[in-house]
Formats: sequence, C-alpha cells, structure tokens
Amino acid sequence: MLLDRISSPADVKTLPARELPALCGELRRELVERVARTGGHLASNLGAVELTVAIHRIYDTSRDRLVFDVGHQCYVHKILTGRRELFSTLRQLGGLGGFPKPSESVHDAFVAGHASNAVSVALGMARARTLRGEDYGVIALLGDGALTGGLAYEGLSDAGDSGEPLVVVLNDNGMSIDPNVGGVALHLSRLRLRPGYYRFKKGYHAVMKHLPGGKKLYRFNHRLKTNLKKALYPCSMFEDMGFTYLGPVDGHNVEQLCTTLAWARELNCPVLVHVRTRKGKGYAPAEDRPERCHGVAPFDPEQGPAEKRTPDFSYVLGHELVELAGENKRICAITAAMAEGTGLQEFASAWPKRFFDVGIAEGHAVAMAAGMAKQGMLPVFAVYSSFLQRGYDMLLHDVALQGLHVVLAVDRAGLVGADGPTHHGCQDVGYLTQIPGMTVLCPADFDELRAMLRAALAMEGPAAVRYPRGGGIEGCPPWNGESASVLREGRDATLVSYGTLTEELLKAAEILRGRGMEAEVLKLHRIAPLDPEPVLESVRRTGRLLVLEDCLEAGSVGQRLAAEIACRGIRLKKLCLKNLGRAFAPQGKVPELRRLLGLDGESVAALWGDNV
Repeated sequence: MLLDRISSPADVKTLPARELPALCGELRRELVERVARTGGHLASNLGAVELTVAIHRIYDTSRDRLVFDVGHQCYVHKILTGRRELFSTLRQLGGLGGFPKPSESVHDAFVAGHASNAVSVALGMARARTLRGEDYGVIALLGDGALTGGLAYEGLSDAGDSGEPLVVVLNDNGMSIDPNVGGVALHLSRLRLRPGYYRFKKGYHAVMKHLPGGKKLYRFNHRLKTNLKKALYPCSMFEDMGFTYLGPVDGHNVEQLCTTLAWARELNCPVLVHVRTRKGKGYAPAEDRPERCHGVAPFDPEQGPAEKRTPDFSYVLGHELVELAGENKRICAITAAMAEGTGLQEFASAWPKRFFDVGIAEGHAVAMAAGMAKQGMLPVFAVYSSFLQRGYDMLLHDVALQGLHVVLAVDRAGLVGADGPTHHGCQDVGYLTQIPGMTVLCPADFDELRAMLRAALAMEGPAAVRYPRGGGIEGCPPWNGESASVLREGRDATLVSYGTLTEELLKAAEILRGRGMEAEVLKLHRIAPLDPEPVLESVRRTGRLLVLEDCLEAGSVGQRLAAEIACRGIRLKKLCLKNLGRAFAPQGKVPELRRLLGLDGESVAALWGDNV
C-alpha cells in the first residue's frame, strides 16, 4: 500500500509520478473509511485529493504557507503531513482537529474555520515576507463557495494590485462560480497551460524590451490580445484585478496540476489557478448528494451517510416557518448557503418566491433583511451563531438603529461539539444582548421554539430566537410569554440558566437535595431585555446565586444579574457565575465538554460543597 510509505510530504515528492493516481485512489478509500468511523467533512475532501497531492509535490508546507479557506478540505493535507495515525481521534475531545491548527503541526499555516478570508490572510503573509526579506511561497486555497463572500473580493482586489508573488487556487466544484462556456474558451485554456506558451511569452517580452520601439509594440500587442481575450474568454475578471489567470485545470489530473502549480510559482507575481473538481469524487453517495455528505455523522461505508433526519431544533424551526408563511404572506426566509443545515429546505420548496439563499454572505443577508423589513416584509434570517457574528455591523447600523423588525433564528447557539472553537456559538449572548432594542428569546424544547418564533414575528423591532444544535429537554411547562419561570422551588440557593442548559441545573438540584440542600431552579426565557426581578425575588429569600451559561464571561447574563444585585444593595452569602470564562472551548461531544468545563449537573452541585 502506497500510503504506508508516506509519513511526510517529502515522501510524496519522491514518489514516481506514475504512482500518483494510485496514491489518490488509496487516499479516497482512506477518507471514506476514517470519516465513516468518526464523522466529519467528507464530500469536500474527496474532491480535493489530487489538488492536495499536487500542492505537496510543488510546495514545502513546513516553510511555504498554505492557507485554507474554511478548511473543510484539509483532511488529505493532514494525512500527508504525518497525522494519519491520529485520524481515529478526528474531531474528538483532545484529538485531531477537523480544521487546520498551527498548534497541531508546522504544516498548518493558519486556523481556518470560516469562509472567504484566505486571500486576505495570504496577502498579509506575502507582504510580511517581503518586509522581512524572507523567501518562501504563499498559496491560498479557496473552495466550497468561498467566492460568494464579499471578503474574498476585497482580498483579491488588493492582492492583484499588490504585485506580491502569491498563488490563489480556486477549487471550483461547480458550486462557487459559473462553468466556462464554449469551445474557444476551452481551447485557449489548454493553450495557456502549455509550458511552451510561457517560455515564448517570457522570451518575447525580454526581446521586445531591447528592440527599438519594442516596448511600444509590446504594449500595443498586449492590449490587442487582452481585448480579444475579453471578447472570447469569460474569466477576465481576475486579470482585471491584476492576476495572471491559469485555467481551467482538470482538478483530478495530478500531472496537469503539478505542471500548472510549478509554472504559477515561477511567474513570481499574483497568479490565480482555476481548478475544476467534483465534490465527493470517487464515492458514489457523495457524488450523487454532495450536500448530504458535506458534514456527516458516523455511517456504514457500504450504504453511505443516512438521509433520514431526526427532528431537531433546526427541523422544527423550518417546519413551523412553513406553516407561519402560509398564514402571513409577508414572511420570508433567508439563509447564507446553509438551507439544509438551518432546516429551511422545506420552506424553499413550499414558498420558493419568498426564500433567498445569498451564499456565504452573512453581512449582506442582514442588510438585505433590513431593506425587506423597511419595505413591509417580515424577514427571518436563519443562521448559525458563529456565522452571524460576521453580520454584527449590519445588525447595529442597518437593523437596530432604525428599529426594523428583522427576526434572527440563531442556530447552533452554545457548545456545538466536534467542530470545535471555530464553530461554538459562545459569543452571541455577549453581542446580541448589547444591541439596543433587541429581544433575545431562548427556548429549551420544541414547543417553546414554536411559541417564541410566533412571538418574535408578532413583536416590533429586531428579535432573535437562539437554540442549540440537536433536540430539547423534557418537562418544561408551557411558555406563556413570561420572562422567566420557576422549574423547581427551594429555600437554600437560586440556580439560574436558560435554554437547554437548565437541564443541568435540575440534575444539580436533585443531587443537592440528597445532601439536604433545597435549590430553587429558575429558567430565563428572555435574556434581552433582561428582567432581573424574578431572580432578585428568589435571591432575597435564598441568599445564594449561581448562574450557569455556555457563553464567554464578558457580557454574560450572570454579569448583568450580578450588577443588578450590587446596585440594589442585596448582600449574598455566595455568588457563582459559571461560564466559559475568557477562553475558547475545545472540540468534543457536548456532554464531554460540559463535564470538562464544569457545566454539568454534578460539577454544579460540587460547587456548593457540604455548605447549606
């Protein structure tokens, strides 16, 4: 087996070229087998096998800087850089990360967990290299629709104008930009990829510089060629930005990829290499349904990832929104390239004219929602918590400042699990609750989600309904619009939380009862605007308060409650604000992370010791 002979990129470089296709086949089988056991990102990695092998043939990533965009396609890179044996721990607590991590390997240049930033980061590295007088290559690898994000164009515009030697590889799997059209375009692309073309071009330029009138003639010919190419060739946008454009290249032809990348590096200027790949390549279930095989749970490799979806908050949100849109024709749904992940596919089928997928462009989504709200529509933007932060400026300026009625369905709030620190939704409590006029509701079960979504659509001004990944908890009384409710009465301590984390408080209260301590459990239904009175009423009786949250400390609900208590002059025997502090949470299953971070019921109970 060829893979058994690969322990570092140096081994990839010494492998005979004739054996590279076989290596790619082994890598695909390895990916399917490994991801089937642990879960992870499958289709994107299968599509980038030959491209990753080619990059490691041409570049030395221990010194050259390879910057991934999103990082969904980094598994092959990790296998080839000495981490194959760690794949049994992929995305698990203390195990191999699902995204590039410089702390994990010298071959990982930069953390990559969100989209459209790779060109900007790569340009920064290239400029640092120039300023420090160092010598290494810089390559940015874009894929998975990164070009639908505006930041990508900001980076491309500056990078093309900079003149800095760097290579941008656009991994086009048919989902990010339109296909090239026409036989002339394909013919020109093949011509431009031939080494002889560049030898002729460089030689011609050198000769013309030394001939009388040669520079003028060269400029005339260059303008003529450029205008002809613009008339016939659909990819001049990148060259208008200042890039030398190479492509499209067959992304599953290793030999052609190696030749193209070698020439791109030699050009010593901003170069964009357009690579055409097929997402899910080589594994039928992933090729047929790449969107289903993007992020997968463990599965049977013979059958492929399961398509049946267990009802969760995302599904319930989408289903309820379909019903509500039938009742109110002003309701629209917006997603940022995450229709399936946020549960909006049913809405897209039921009400296609009122469904809008804007691509990986959360800032645009928020601003567009503001425009829709200003003109009388009721937009609901369903978005992961960790992605919503890219629209924070628009939330302030375009939505809140004008008090517009935009509803945010904030999915994946709190700890999300295996995707780790880049995807945990632990920041939104801090920034959403600071926005003037914003209402933030926190359901703990499906019935509450339905009721709170209806309430959010009926109120005025901006509103957010935040909920975690997965399902709800049991035993919550019906929500009747109150700001908080007592789930369990007690006289010795007040335990406060919101959302599904309240289940840990109920567990802690049961443990404390066995020790002779009766704890009162309060569930906050609304964390903005915060109503402190139910909590203050309780702590005046119990004298002790614990607030449990899976968010960062700064701007937490606990801090605001503590400030209210101090301002009211209420003296407590004990105050405990249990949250994530000032650190990013690691990857791992949510129950594991709760135990590790002291957010589970047993840990909460242990905070009280034997003191009653």
